[in-house]
Amino acid sequence: MWQAPADFSWLNLNWFSWRTWQSFDWANPGYLYALLLVPLLFLLRWLFTVRFRRKMDVALFEGNVTWHWTGLLRYLPDVVFGLFLMLVLVALARPQKTDETVELSSEGIDIVLVMDVSGSMELTDFLPNRLEAAKEVALQFVNGRVQDRIGLVVFAGRAFSLAPLTTDYELVRESIRSIKLGMVSEDGTAIGSALAVAINRLRESKAKSKVCILISDGENTAGSLDPELAAQLAHAFQLKLYTVGIGREGTVQMEADSTGKMVTIQTGLEEKTLRQLASLAEGQFFRAQDAGALTEIFQRINRLEKTEIKETRYRDTRDYYQIYLRWAIVLLLLWLLLKNTFFTNALED
Repeated sequence: MWQAPADFSWLNLNWFSWRTWQSFDWANPGYLYALLLVPLLFLLRWLFTVRFRRKMDVALFEGNVTWHWTGLLRYLPDVVFGLFLMLVLVALARPQKTDETVELSSEGIDIVLVMDVSGSMELTDFLPNRLEAAKEVALQFVNGRVQDRIGLVVFAGRAFSLAPLTTDYELVRESIRSIKLGMVSEDGTAIGSALAVAINRLRESKAKSKVCILISDGENTAGSLDPELAAQLAHAFQLKLYTVGIGREGTVQMEADSTGKMVTIQTGLEEKTLRQLASLAEGQFFRAQDAGALTEIFQRINRLEKTEIKETRYRDTRDYYQIYLRWAIVLLLLWLLLKNTFFTNALED
């Protein structure tokens, strides 16, 4: 709805400044191109007048006719009428200003990343090693989330929570960067204990979706809680479990030992357990044999657990065409006044 400027602010000449016109949104911008036709119409009128008007021979006294600037005043009514037409076109173009407010709302997902930091994560079948590759992909995953709470659990022979569920993504990123080999003194792979810590974080969550992402390269070798029982508990608390097996089958060459001899290790992945855990908690199992595959896995999980963001827009549009229409009426009245004064030569009508 149009709101008239207060008092006589429409008389302010700033309404004709280029900066003001740039700030407008034009509902019918085609009329602005018609502004170029106004001078063209007056040019055509002058050409037709010169070509077709009747001429009358007049005998003048002999002498020189001198030009005076006051002779230009006879064109003033035409200039005023031209400006009147231009302002009508500007009004028809409907200059507007729109204030738009966007409100974003979403029901976020609660996600806990559970990362294995046992000694086997030092293997270099992923460059520079399995743990660093997993950390890099986890950081990319965090960067792609919006309005979700993310927590972090690390485990080896035992498990502990490294970051609570939070939307402070910088805190989560710093926690992921701080993960290193040997940060858990007791070595081993306590998958059941790690899931128990994650479940404890998520069990009281009110989020529409609760997700646990377990990244491990081995079978359960430590801890007092059976992983299958932990997966069943996760299902009971409506928690979805994605398991990511990291590592490739074959031999991996390690750094030289103290004697300078190169060490070769036979590696494998006990994927049966990880598959079963994902199935029990209505999730999925993924096998990552290189860094590229690991990245693709997290991208798939990101698509599967996408947060729906609702966008609400509020638009407040104000029209300013009446300002230019008022100016046009003023110029029209001025033109009618000038047509009845000495500014107009009646012989030219």
